Amino acid sequence: MCGIVGFVNQEKKKDKEKVIKAMADKIIHRGPDGEGYYVDEDIALGHRRLSIIDIKGGSQPMYNEDNSLVVIFNGEIYNFKELKKELKNHTFKTNCDTEVLLHGYEEFGLELPKKLRGMFAFVIWDKKKKILFGARDHFGIKPFYYAKFNNTFMFASEIKALMAHPDFKKELNKDILGPYLSFSFVPTDETFFKGVNRLSAGEYFVYKNNELKISKYFDVTFKEEIKDYNEYVSEISKIMKDSVDHHMISDVEVGSFLSSGIDSSYIVSLARPDKTYTVGYDDKKYNEIEYAKDLTNKLGIHNTSKIIKKEEFINIIPKIMYHMDEPVSDPAAVALYFVANTAAKDVKVVLSGEGADEFFGGYNMYRQYVDVSFYNKIPFFIRHGISNICKLLPEVKGVNFLIRRGEKLEDSYVGMNRIYSDKQVKQILKTRPIMKNSEVTKEIYELHKDDSDLDKMQAIDINYWLMKDILGKADRMTMANSIEGRVPFTDIEVFNVARTLPFSAKVTKENTKVALRDAAKEVIPNESYKKKKLGFPVPIREWMREEDVYEMVNNALDTDIAKELFNTKKLKKMMMEHATKKKDNYRKVWTIYTFIIWYQVFFEEKYGF
Repeated sequence: MCGIVGFVNQEKKKDKEKVIKAMADKIIHRGPDGEGYYVDEDIALGHRRLSIIDIKGGSQPMYNEDNSLVVIFNGEIYNFKELKKELKNHTFKTNCDTEVLLHGYEEFGLELPKKLRGMFAFVIWDKKKKILFGARDHFGIKPFYYAKFNNTFMFASEIKALMAHPDFKKELNKDILGPYLSFSFVPTDETFFKGVNRLSAGEYFVYKNNELKISKYFDVTFKEEIKDYNEYVSEISKIMKDSVDHHMISDVEVGSFLSSGIDSSYIVSLARPDKTYTVGYDDKKYNEIEYAKDLTNKLGIHNTSKIIKKEEFINIIPKIMYHMDEPVSDPAAVALYFVANTAAKDVKVVLSGEGADEFFGGYNMYRQYVDVSFYNKIPFFIRHGISNICKLLPEVKGVNFLIRRGEKLEDSYVGMNRIYSDKQVKQILKTRPIMKNSEVTKEIYELHKDDSDLDKMQAIDINYWLMKDILGKADRMTMANSIEGRVPFTDIEVFNVARTLPFSAKVTKENTKVALRDAAKEVIPNESYKKKKLGFPVPIREWMREEDVYEMVNNALDTDIAKELFNTKKLKKMMMEHATKKKDNYRKVWTIYTFIIWYQVFFEEKYGF
């Protein structure tokens, strides 16, 4: 696990050495164990290393036999041992997975990413052809950003590293404010820094002669296979055991995060790591520690827990925004930071449960297509008419359901965590929204136009909620604490099983993740496999009704940037409604509060990071 940086231009070599070092230093938290650089007349490459596999021999940049290829790499290739056997005609100097990328490129060329099982973002510089080739893993577990300023093509694991380049121009991209408010994170490949883009999950690129060409090598698709139900359960059991085994490959100790739910409990029960880590809060509704300790006691392994205090939570928000690079309003990011911080005192690698809900149908939203099947039998034109009437009504219980059921999925569903509708965005933004939600999701809906509604919802949640929020938080919060997070559910071979499951193996009237639960109960020694999803629950809803937090958020709404971009009068009214329990507005207000803090971190440099 590491951080990578680089740029292509024709500047003097001496100047490049100084700049590439400055870029790499910005992400030293991603790799405090070592650094390495390659600089020539065309390119500069930098690498920060967190030593996990082949600690002595795995330093980067790494070269092939004749030094014609140079690679820098962030991630883990879990099938590197199998690939080494396939690449038997090549000479390997090390026992690490990085070298597989070099010889794999020699053997497979641009087809290399399709061969890989793992989490990765890498670039390979071909000195002879003067080609830069790079790729990002199937689901975007590892980050990769790029930009072009003053004819300099630059890239890095984190945007803050790009800012260290003298050609970087920092400018707020207001065009994506609308999508951010709706999704609660940035759902586009554009970022809030104008000119900076992320390479999307499942993409590779070739940069040659000052031209960038991006290609897709993987898309999320579903292909239902009709089998006996027990066969689905058996296949899940086999592939999860296989995935956890591959994710345990390491030359250092591997621990695991542990909540009270099925996902992390399943992984811990399969992996049996010596050390697990849990966080909670003083409020019992938001505390999973006792559930976690019950499981670890039954498994005979250790659990370390931490209670997060309100003051700690609030005070860490600027640091969270700094490490995320872009605003993310999901409060679970804070819990992830503290559980990673706790684990970092003992281990360098942790397992985590991201991906199970999206792959196996874990959200209660999906159950609506079973629970309310009676309503869906009403002709669409009638439901659509009811929906239009309801849009004129105040927001009360039941109205949102009638609105959603009277709209086409393509026009209404942007993910299970939607915050603001298009209409609400127009009311809250002073700048005119450039992009509608349906424009952001159009490409994915088009790809899945012949699929069921459940498959469409899963495709949206995988491509946006999982790839651009959940996995982003997992990477940044672990790397902020210089540890590697591994996600056995978010594995290409696991997905190849999950994509074949029928509706009934995912969701019923009684439950979600149906087949996964039946597979998990074979190895989990308590009843965690039955528990409803909690994730990393946070009492921010209650805290925002308390005087100190209420005042803190209110003060943020009085800042110049808040007044410039948002209808702060309406936001303060929403705050008051929340404080007096007239409406539950905490997610809407918190989404804007985190944006303001993020802006202060990067554009006003208020916190000195």
